Amino acid sequence: MLELSLHVLDIAENSTRAEAKHIFITIRENPEEDRLTLEIRDDGIGMTEETLAKVLDPFYTTKKVRRVGLGLPMLGEAAGKTGGGLILESKPGEGTRIRVTFGLAHIDRQPLGDIAGTLVTILTGHPKIELIYRHERGGRSFLLDTREIREEIGDIPLNHPEILAWIRLQVDEGLMEIEAGA
Repeated sequence: MLELSLHVLDIAENSTRAEAKHIFITIRENPEEDRLTLEIRDDGIGMTEETLAKVLDPFYTTKKVRRVGLGLPMLGEAAGKTGGGLILESKPGEGTRIRVTFGLAHIDRQPLGDIAGTLVTILTGHPKIELIYRHERGGRSFLLDTREIREEIGDIPLNHPEILAWIRLQVDEGLMEIEAGA
């Protein structure tokens, strides 16, 4: 995968297959420590210790159609190339947490990519999921919380085209704001 946003999409899809009702995505850019941290957590079914031990093997997958599971191994390798790493925690019945760190300014770090497009894609396919996205940089932060959006829009589904366009705009503007202030 060429962009970190595609890894986010892959992990979010895994979360929905694990019956998560909430997905929490946090990106922290810390220029002072030259660190980018990506954390994704869900309240899905979680994994057993046996599955957890296998999940970083590219030839292990729980999917029936495709016989390889390259997403997490590729993400871990991408992080390692920048001096970072990947931590994976999961408990059955509680969910999963993935924390990945990268060298922020490292030449081999993949770009973030289209985060707004990724969030819209997740919500297009899974409009009932509660998605909480936080992005922090230089003391500024942006928060998108679908629980708050639902309060405002009532019965209109999150994957309504006008709602998705509004979400994309909010994310794009929010990220530009924290980028300008950093």
